[in-house]
Amino acid sequence: MRRSALVMAVLFTGMGAAVPVQAQTPPAATAAAPASLHEAIPVIDAAFDRWQANAHAPGLVYGVVQNGEIIHLRTTGVRTVDGPAVTPDTLFRIASMSKAFTALAILKLRDEGKLSLDDLAETHVPELAAWTYPTADSPRIRVRDLLNHTGGFVTDDPWGDRQQVLTEAGFTRMLRDGVPFTRAPQTAFEYSNFGYALLGRIVTNVSGRPYNDYIEAGIMRPLGMTSSGYDILASPQDRRALGYRWENDAWLREPDMRHGVFGSMGGVQTSAGDYARWISFLLSAWPARDGPETGPVRRSTVREMAQGSNFASPRSRTGADGQPCAGASAYGMGLQAAVDCELGVYLAHGGGYPGYGSFMILMPERGTGLFAFANRTYAGPAGPLMEAAATLVRAGLAPVRPTPGSDVLAERYADVGRIWAAGDVAAAGDGLAMNFLMDRSVENWRVVLAQLKTDAGACATEAPITPTGALSGTFRWACDKGQIDGRLLLAPTRPATIQAVNFRLTPTPAPQ
Repeated sequence: MRRSALVMAVLFTGMGAAVPVQAQTPPAATAAAPASLHEAIPVIDAAFDRWQANAHAPGLVYGVVQNGEIIHLRTTGVRTVDGPAVTPDTLFRIASMSKAFTALAILKLRDEGKLSLDDLAETHVPELAAWTYPTADSPRIRVRDLLNHTGGFVTDDPWGDRQQVLTEAGFTRMLRDGVPFTRAPQTAFEYSNFGYALLGRIVTNVSGRPYNDYIEAGIMRPLGMTSSGYDILASPQDRRALGYRWENDAWLREPDMRHGVFGSMGGVQTSAGDYARWISFLLSAWPARDGPETGPVRRSTVREMAQGSNFASPRSRTGADGQPCAGASAYGMGLQAAVDCELGVYLAHGGGYPGYGSFMILMPERGTGLFAFANRTYAGPAGPLMEAAATLVRAGLAPVRPTPGSDVLAERYADVGRIWAAGDVAAAGDGLAMNFLMDRSVENWRVVLAQLKTDAGACATEAPITPTGALSGTFRWACDKGQIDGRLLLAPTRPATIQAVNFRLTPTPAPQ
């Protein structure tokens, strides 16, 4: 999808200035799955209404992007507590969701040959060379460690949020003085805003221009993100959602924080339309394919952001059946890489900031992304956004893109059909890899196949294979006496031949 072709197929609802009262609609997890987008939207909207009321967020905007189009966008509440309603053009700060822009800037500089992810950070920030590390055997911090939050720094929410206004000179003094470590680098994941401020300094030093200029000119503007940037005081004031915190049953105005060095960890301000372009661009990197590159950064580089560090952690949420839905996640580069029992593979990041809260989800295998912005301190709408993603998946509205197969996989699958018909692996002829008959003899295969065919009865072996890659796939045959699930795996040879094939019979249950 060309980034200029982003279609604004938008559904605008709930534009009133008042914050909605708590909705009575039950959560999606306990309701029947919607059967269409028309049915899914009220379920999604109800979840956000409940969240906004409970979170006391003055204003809110959220959207769903799918295959380059905004398929749902809703605004509700106000951009100032005594002023106008939120609109699709309202500007919100997105806090730590800014980290993805900084990470992509580092990768873009790497692509330009100006740095390596395995460079020592002190190569590009000389003040770090004099630092004292916590142990004698501590490795020195690499650029990669800063991207993955494995630099050994202590978690610095909410301290880091208040460093937004720090000047370049003030940051240089901090770097010269050195900072304490909480552990040796590369030994654990620990989220660090300070680490991403260091990445901003690397972008500045390596590119020869302020990090915000490099990101705005090299990433945002080519994507058509004309309303996005870091200097909120230079943005149209009549479009800004002002930030508030909820304290003593009232909204209190948070002070605006001007642009500074810590903006690389959380300073981006954007609109729903601009951020939809960003989401669409990121999703367009999947799947890997032939064809021209149309973005400001290569597709393979965007996909690299999803490569998590080796410090994975379990996570769980409530699934459609009300039971725990297990998953796991690891931090990539400006994005959290995760897998979930319902959503499958997804990428996510939240943003919490004085006056603002945000969240985003990318489901690259499904071509679908979601985002939400609010103007209340640390009011990150992760819950309703995850629920919205699950609602779309349960309704079949965000299907996984099929994995493309290959001609040789189809040819070898035809060999599997011949093997089954003959009851003999010799029917595959030259289609077997050299290991195949070393792992199980022809005679034993004949015995196994004969028993399977007796137990299964006649099977519909013309059912298509489902590729899991160009050289692997699964298949399911309906049989007279049950169902056979199979897996075909080819060897990495030319021509590719069968290194393994597995059959598993599930007999039809006997009548009661």
